[in-house]
Amino acid sequence: MYRAGSLIAAARKLARYKLDLVGVNVRWDKGGTARAGDYNFFYEKGKANHQLETGFLIHRTVSAVQTVEFVSNRMSYIVLKGRWSNIIVLNVHAPSEEKTNDSKDSFYGELGRFSTVFLSTI
Repeated sequence: MYRAGSLIAAARKLARYKLDLVGVNVRWDKGGTARAGDYNFFYEKGKANHQLETGFLIHRTVSAVQTVEFVSNRMSYIVLKGRWSNIIVLNVHAPSEEKTNDSKDSFYGELGRFSTVFLSTI
């Protein structure tokens, strides 16, 4: 979602498929919340020159959003209030195979630390 108009195009596609919650990867140089048709877009500012970040597109009828957290540029999660318990959706963008072993090791180490800390709080 780097080009102008891509957010609206994505919202139209999600509406066509009747999707209420989608984790996305974005390359935007600002952060926050935006409206796109019937969807709210939650995203964080890229760290450097349109660096890849994670975010969420959520249909406006989903009013159960409690928390949206951006752990790093490759990990974010959203907490939705469910009827009997909260629902947690994790959005993770893992490095591709052609990335260096150091960047992959760093990512999986961060994922392990996050899951250990996060699961201990539930």
